[in-house]
Amino acid sequence: MASKEREPIWGGTPPFFRPEFEEAFQFIIRDYTVPERDVAIFLPCSVHKPYSTSPSHRLFDRVIAAAIAPERVHKVVFGTCGVVPRELERMYPYASYRYMLGRSPDPVVHRSFLRIETFRVAAYLEKTRRTYRHRVAYCLGEFREAMKEASARTGVPVTLVPSDETIARCRDLTLKFPDGSLSTQEYLEEFAAVLKGV
Repeated sequence: MASKEREPIWGGTPPFFRPEFEEAFQFIIRDYTVPERDVAIFLPCSVHKPYSTSPSHRLFDRVIAAAIAPERVHKVVFGTCGVVPRELERMYPYASYRYMLGRSPDPVVHRSFLRIETFRVAAYLEKTRRTYRHRVAYCLGEFREAMKEASARTGVPVTLVPSDETIARCRDLTLKFPDGSLSTQEYLEEFAAVLKGV
């Protein structure tokens, strides 16, 4: 029996174009009761599903647990998936897609992502305007651009980590992704410091 060839992780229809992701997002915005917490922590989606089992999220969770009491925190995943409270990570379609925006060579896809994700993040920030006292987004690249624009659009403040200064200091223009990875030690240390201060 021939083995099924895996679809490339950037291939196929991007999830932010797919109707099931829009339906799930509308459920979250219209019907889901977001738990009230002091601090919302926005984390980027991951290729590995469910998100909480991915190496990146396990690393982020260790930093969060060491910096802030768990009862104060609500984790929210955002990115190509849209915006999803992490407790819903196993809900269809969030546990069943495979996509990485950074590997797509199509500039139209990237522009569309920024437009759609900015709209979705802004809608979530509006929905939760009085739900959280503080919001921290740990993100780089286009995810960061969408969060920054959504915060500006709504007037809902979000602390972006790592800071622009830290990103500039760590930037390596010889790399495919010059800003590096969120697992960079300097980024993680700043993330922890910001969380301890909220």
